[in-house]
Amino acid sequence: MKEFDKKGSPSREGFSKFLPASMSDSSTRRRLTEYEIQVQDLQAYIRSLEEETVRLRKKLDDTPKEFMVIENKLREANRQLVQAFNQNEKLVNALYEAREQITSLKEEVDKLCAPPSTYGVYLSPNEDGTVNILSQGRKVKVNLHPSLKPESLKPGQELILNEGLNVVEAAGYEIQGEVVVLKEHLDAERAVVTLRADEEKVGIIADPLRRFRLKTGDHILMDSKSGYLLERLPKSEVEDLTLEEVPDINYDDIGGLGLQIEAIKDAVELPYLYADYYKEHKLTPPKGVLLYG
Repeated sequence: MKEFDKKGSPSREGFSKFLPASMSDSSTRRRLTEYEIQVQDLQAYIRSLEEETVRLRKKLDDTPKEFMVIENKLREANRQLVQAFNQNEKLVNALYEAREQITSLKEEVDKLCAPPSTYGVYLSPNEDGTVNILSQGRKVKVNLHPSLKPESLKPGQELILNEGLNVVEAAGYEIQGEVVVLKEHLDAERAVVTLRADEEKVGIIADPLRRFRLKTGDHILMDSKSGYLLERLPKSEVEDLTLEEVPDINYDDIGGLGLQIEAIKDAVELPYLYADYYKEHKLTPPKGVLLYG
């Protein structure tokens, strides 16, 4: 057994028992010193390992806590990221809405600042792509907007003009004007109409009216500025019962039915021919005649 001194290191006497007798004391001390140094180094290394073990064990114990802290930070970061994304989306939507409002307001401002447009009435096309219109009582040759084609325009149709009196947009037809009576057709595009005081005028039949079969006596809406006949108007109930042309047929042109003709004459003509006798004898004339069969 090795013997140790009070400090826990082997005594030199104990080591000397196992040393060869031929070895000198100086050599023994030197080796003994080396052994002591090695033992001390090993003891220091063991202590450092123990400390490292304690440190690692503590670090290992603290790792779940650190992991939870990091996980909480990550969760909080994700929550903030979602909030930032939602806020960013709201800001983008608000930006789009503001941009649309600015665009609409700009359009309204442009409309309010735009010069007023005038109207004209389409007459006919030209071979060079221009058209003839009637504007403010003048016949003018103007250009069309590139989006408009001459074949899409109809005679009598209203057109919107810019400052240069060029056509920028097609409109509809005038809905007000003068009521005239059709007298006769001149051709497919013109007709003679009667105005007030039996004044006659030649009007141009607008495209929508050319689809109808017009008859003498029809009431027509006429644009007095352009001279276009725009619309056939309905007749009143009284006019529906009147004859457009008074026939020149008399009773002699009817064959037979002598008794019936005499009854009609007595009922219709006598109250007017002998009105005094009817009053004198207090006779009530018939209100009408019903023909049937």
